[in-house]
Amino acid sequence: MLVSKNKPIVGVIMAGGLSRRMGGGDKCQLMLKDKTLLERVIERAKPQVDTLLLNANGDPKRFQRYSLPVVADCVEGYAGPLAGILTGMQWAKLHYPDCQWLASFASDSPFFPTDLVVRLARAIEHGNGDIACAKSGGQLHPVFGLWPVRLYDDLKRALLEEELRKMGTWIARYHCVEVSYDINSYD
Repeated sequence: MLVSKNKPIVGVIMAGGLSRRMGGGDKCQLMLKDKTLLERVIERAKPQVDTLLLNANGDPKRFQRYSLPVVADCVEGYAGPLAGILTGMQWAKLHYPDCQWLASFASDSPFFPTDLVVRLARAIEHGNGDIACAKSGGQLHPVFGLWPVRLYDDLKRALLEEELRKMGTWIARYHCVEVSYDINSYD
């Protein structure tokens, strides 16, 4: 079995961006009815992993009420989602040395399946993939993915030495399996 049930899966919620298209601020702090987007993401992500952290740059105190470890990008300069993946892998290696997989979630997209991590793991096993990413509405959403921590050094080299920033370019180096779900039916 590629994804061991005996090894912890660490989850990282990605909130490290600048939200330029929105004029700045924390998109994940926006309210959707009675809860923030981040609260809704946490509710869906937390049961799917053994532990969960938040990747966010800036003052971590603004996320204190969520009771999650908040870790800034380990690569300077807002290097994009790949920096968040690398940061999650680095945190997992430090705090859960036997962790083999990192699950990632977007902080501003709360409507993903409550069994997404299981689906991603199954896709890796059945498709003999290296990485699994979510797909809905015909579009790949690589921020929702399952990443082998063993690729930490490769990703670090790509970010720091190659200055690679595009997720699709890095993912294309590996066998990525896609997991589709109906965006209109999120349970």
